[in-house]
Amino acid sequence: MGLAAAVVTVVVAASALEPGSSRRVTTVAPATSPQTPVSRGPGPGPETTTASPAPSTSAPQPASAFHYQPLWPFAGEADAAGWQARYRAGGQQPWHLDPATTAISFTTGYLGYADINLVVDGTVGPADAHVAVGYAVPSTPNRTSVAAIIHLVKLGAGADAPWEVVGTDDSRGISLAAPAYGSRISSPVAVGGRITGVDESIHVRVLQQSSGSTPIGDRCCVPAGGTDTAWATSVGFAGARDAVVTLVASTGGHLLAVERFAVTAGRR
Repeated sequence: MGLAAAVVTVVVAASALEPGSSRRVTTVAPATSPQTPVSRGPGPGPETTTASPAPSTSAPQPASAFHYQPLWPFAGEADAAGWQARYRAGGQQPWHLDPATTAISFTTGYLGYADINLVVDGTVGPADAHVAVGYAVPSTPNRTSVAAIIHLVKLGAGADAPWEVVGTDDSRGISLAAPAYGSRISSPVAVGGRITGVDESIHVRVLQQSSGSTPIGDRCCVPAGGTDTAWATSVGFAGARDAVVTLVASTGGHLLAVERFAVTAGRR
């Protein structure tokens, strides 16, 4: 499970994601504790969005009943079931049961975006969650900005089925539409989408779970900007071992190195 063991947890000041309805998440600085899921409580609901799923990375076998590409932290249903057995036996890594903690761990750990360490908003249902992750705006007290909305679903069966990242909602002014989610790819792969912004610089990376946060492909950077403007480039990758790879496009440079990002999945 790679980075799953080095998870970063979110400390919630007043409220957090509660299953069954929309909930706003108010956050303060994160803490490094792999065993503590986010606390829960009521709060006002945010806007709802529809997600574009994302990738998986592991042994060459797509999950049979799973309708997405499992992105992180599990490689598939068998991997998730293995954790369930360990959890039932000894209570190991209960943070897998919390979607907000999983979303932040994916962002700061697997993607390596250390500054995007807050949960800003979210909606969660019995088996589907959308968690807005972001950052504290520098030199502006009590202001946060959303970098991406992480889409998570329950992977496996049972009340203790863990949360799995399956993608991002393309709702933050940057999208990654090519390659199509879950399509077969080879190196180099054409990538592209749309962006809204001024003086943007798009950085594209290719990741796989077995390599942790070390990219197997990197393309920096693509100048872009305008209103809902198309962008495109290609990125080569080498050393792909997993059946599914993660493609992530990010932009920033105004306040932080990474301010927004989008994710999709490619299958080998």
